[in-house]
Amino acid sequence: MRQIVLDTETTGLDPAQGHRVVEIGCVEMIDRRLTGRRFHRYLNPGRPVDEGAVEVHGLTDAFLADKPAFAQVADEFLGFVRDSELVIHNAPFDLAFLDAELALLGPERGRMADYCTHTDTLALARARHPGQRNSLDALCKRYFVDNSQRELHGALLDAEILADVYLNMTGGQTALELGGETQAHSQGGEQEARIARLAPGRPRLRVIAASDEELALHRQRLEEIAKTSGGKCLWVD
Repeated sequence: MRQIVLDTETTGLDPAQGHRVVEIGCVEMIDRRLTGRRFHRYLNPGRPVDEGAVEVHGLTDAFLADKPAFAQVADEFLGFVRDSELVIHNAPFDLAFLDAELALLGPERGRMADYCTHTDTLALARARHPGQRNSLDALCKRYFVDNSQRELHGALLDAEILADVYLNMTGGQTALELGGETQAHSQGGEQEARIARLAPGRPRLRVIAASDEELALHRQRLEEIAKTSGGKCLWVD
């Protein structure tokens, strides 16, 4: 099963008003494993970026001026996502913009649905958590996914974060092959790997072990719980 977690940033909110895509970020998963393959491009939209959009993603007209147009990366992008299942948060928004970009290239390009299927993680989250906030930031908090580096929206970073959220929301574990064996590991290992990719050279977190005194106090507390519960404390061996 090949899935592509995708996010875009745009010049505004409505492609029907001529707004365009300015960034595409994709990460690949096969059988729920992040493969490390990515597609990431900044794009010159050929029009000004709305001030409100700049406040969201920080991509200015000056920054985008020397970037390629969508037409220049379309074949590479479509080749990357072809025959996959796209995983997108609020999929109708991103797909509408991508369909509009394809339409500008001519009817022979078709629509995104001609190349791949999709899963909308916003719809999935709303079904699982009705009546609750289901923004990407809210889901990060709910599923303990680190989004501390998300000061601004960014297509590749948001795709990386969404991959973590999706895997936790739909199963809670991913598989990592080490030494020819497949092992399951929780979101923590994937978080550390993602942070290492985003911030190479960052020092590893210190692991501070409990002292003998702290261990003795902990043991004493467990024994008190065991006594009070009639021996039903699960953490006493």
